[in-house]
Amino acid sequence: MAYLSMGEAHRRITDYLNRFSDAVFSQDVSSLKQLLSFSSNSPFLISLADALNLFQDANRLIKQSDKYSQFGDIILPLFRSLQNYRTGNLVESYQAFEKSANAFIQEFRNWESAWALEALYVLAYEIRVLAERADRELASTGKSPEKLKAAGSYLMKVFGVLAGKGAKRVGALYVTCQLFKIYFKLGTVHLCRSVIRSIETARIFDFEEFPKRDKVTYMYYTGRLEVFNENFPAADQKLSYSLMHCNPQNGANIRMILKYLIPVKLSIGILPKDSILVKFDLVEYSNIVQALRRGDLRLLRQALQDHEDQFLRSGVYLVLEKLELQVYQRLLKKIYIIQKQKDPSKAHQMKLEVIVKALKWLEMDMDVDEVECIVAILIYKNLVKGYFAHKSKVVVLSKQDPFPKLNGKPVNS
Repeated sequence: MAYLSMGEAHRRITDYLNRFSDAVFSQDVSSLKQLLSFSSNSPFLISLADALNLFQDANRLIKQSDKYSQFGDIILPLFRSLQNYRTGNLVESYQAFEKSANAFIQEFRNWESAWALEALYVLAYEIRVLAERADRELASTGKSPEKLKAAGSYLMKVFGVLAGKGAKRVGALYVTCQLFKIYFKLGTVHLCRSVIRSIETARIFDFEEFPKRDKVTYMYYTGRLEVFNENFPAADQKLSYSLMHCNPQNGANIRMILKYLIPVKLSIGILPKDSILVKFDLVEYSNIVQALRRGDLRLLRQALQDHEDQFLRSGVYLVLEKLELQVYQRLLKKIYIIQKQKDPSKAHQMKLEVIVKALKWLEMDMDVDEVECIVAILIYKNLVKGYFAHKSKVVVLSKQDPFPKLNGKPVNS
């Protein structure tokens, strides 16, 4: 750090105080956002932090001026937070930032218009990111990480302030999305329900009036929740909405959506093109798609094993594991097609022993009883139309549409 005189430090602090108060008085949200954005690591805020760490009497500067003192409850803890942020004391930085953010909420509540909404967005984002970093610091010293949970409590307060009548309510969805990120990170996704209920059932909200960016994020997270609940039609609808309205230039976000939408589509019988998997670097799904096309159970199980950690982290492993029934259906269909080419009159009579041999060829060792059980499940789930001739160990397939398509609907549970 270059030499910093006491006079220069005083000038930098006064400059910030003037900018902050001027931004509020003139309702200049663009300037106010920049003054609150710690994670931007802007040269202005870094130089201010250095000045604060040298000039230890900012408190007196604020209190001796009416212009600054009315914002003292916001600025003083914000200064402490910035000082600690600069020196890497992230837990103390978070605690001071939360105090400042609470004071900001009190001011925001008193402002009649929604002019400062985007500044509130910055606070909501910053408190989440700072809490995550503070928790990493706590965990590294063997202490219990608790700041992200505290940030969630703060954001629920913010949500309460926004969930009223008037122009401020359009900010509720942005805060909801920040809450989702916290709940997913903490593994407390059940807490999402009360917020979702407020957004989707409260008469004060009209979903279409929310900003497009927030609607895309909201649908992404609620779509992921539906994946966990195995409600695939709802997951398909929400994730497809998110994909359709996502910025086409933002490849990273499209990839995030597809990571969950692809398993959902597979579950309802819709296979993605190989070019999509390559374009968005989702090749972990390539062999799963090939297994469904070929009826290759061995390939499906190998793909699940190869990418097990990845699929478990994403929460889609169990969804993909349940694709086995569709793979069995495809295998039986291939056997049926081969039989039809050899002897069309007997194509609908499939010996269980033939299925056993096909599985053996795939290095899947099963006996006739196991295969009979699997085929019974396929018939029950309406993936195969037919019945058993138990004495002759034959499954008699329907002559009309023996292998019904899912047509965008999940396998019957």
